[in-house]
Amino acid sequence: MTKKQAAIEARITMEIIVDCYDDDEQTTGWYCYLEQALHFPFKAQAIEKRRHSPLTVGQVIEVIGMGNQDDCHLNEMWVDICWQSDTLNVPLAQLKPIKADKSTTEAMDAWHYWVEQGLGN
Repeated sequence: MTKKQAAIEARITMEIIVDCYDDDEQTTGWYCYLEQALHFPFKAQAIEKRRHSPLTVGQVIEVIGMGNQDDCHLNEMWVDICWQSDTLNVPLAQLKPIKADKSTTEAMDAWHYWVEQGLGN
């Protein structure tokens, strides 16, 4: 578990899930925040192996957009990547941005913090 970071917690509380009363509203808050803050396309690297993803640790891919909002929930957001001449959904928490802009990096840091702290469970 990561050390609490006041700036990330403030962003989550004051920008992402502000005025959200239940899990569905928090999921929508996160989805909308990530959709606006992540600047697509960007390169990312797989940082862990996931059962529902073919990516291997260290593999570099291009993230091209948010996944379907209906597939996302409080402990898993999905993004679209380019994969073998097609598009594939993978978990955002599986990825670390590579040379992404500040907004993308901050948004992914906030999502990783949320997941690592177990706040979406």
